[in-house]
Amino acid sequence: MIVDKPKQNGIVIDLTGPQGNAFFLIGTAKKIGRQLGMTPKNIDKMVERMTSGDYEHLLSEFEFEFGSVVTLYR
Repeated sequence: MIVDKPKQNGIVIDLTGPQGNAFFLIGTAKKIGRQLGMTPKNIDKMVERMTSGDYEHLLSEFEFEFGSVVTLYR
């Protein structure tokens, strides 16, 4: 059976693939931050918060900053 894929709004990141890599997520956060008009200083602070813990902490900070525009899938 062929089923239509549900329509997604915003950016979708599959954490089980290469996009789930911490370095990819940090780079994506920087890119989205610039697109949203964050200052370089604020982006640096965000990255510092993201990298101040383990991978789950990084995901939590990413979700806090961009949860309204990015959907993360496990």
